[in-house]
Formats: sequence, C-alpha cells, structure tokens
Amino acid sequence: MNRFGEKLRVLRKRRGFTQEQIGELLQVSRPYVAKLERGEKMPNAPMIIKIADIFGVTADQLMRDEVELNNE
Repeated sequence: MNRFGEKLRVLRKRRGFTQEQIGELLQVSRPYVAKLERGEKMPNAPMIIKIADIFGVTADQLMRDEVELNNE
C-alpha cells in the first residue's frame, strides 16, 4: 500500500485532472488529495472504491504495491 499515492498521482495526470478537480469529484479538499498523493494520508474503503470507479481501475490495482496499473 506504499505506492497508493504514486498510483493516484499517475492516474490523475494521465487524465489531465488537477488535485482540485479530483477533490471535487471525491468531495474532499485539494490539500487532502495532495496528502494522499504524498502518502501522508490513507483513504478509507469507501474512498478507495470511489477513486477506483473514477479512474476505471480495480481497488487491487490501487492498493497492492505488486499490482501495476494498466498503461493507457
């Protein structure tokens, strides 16, 4: 789970979203998104599912360090 923030940042940038836009979609603040990306915060299960749905990935892809994201 150490790579969650890195994966979130990669997905966000691939789609051209700002941290502010992701925050709006998740109904959280931009600073919270920044903390997720830096690994300072970890999301709860409902938030993980929301993020996975937004980016069309599985929770496993987000949470398991050994599982890579699909290249787009």
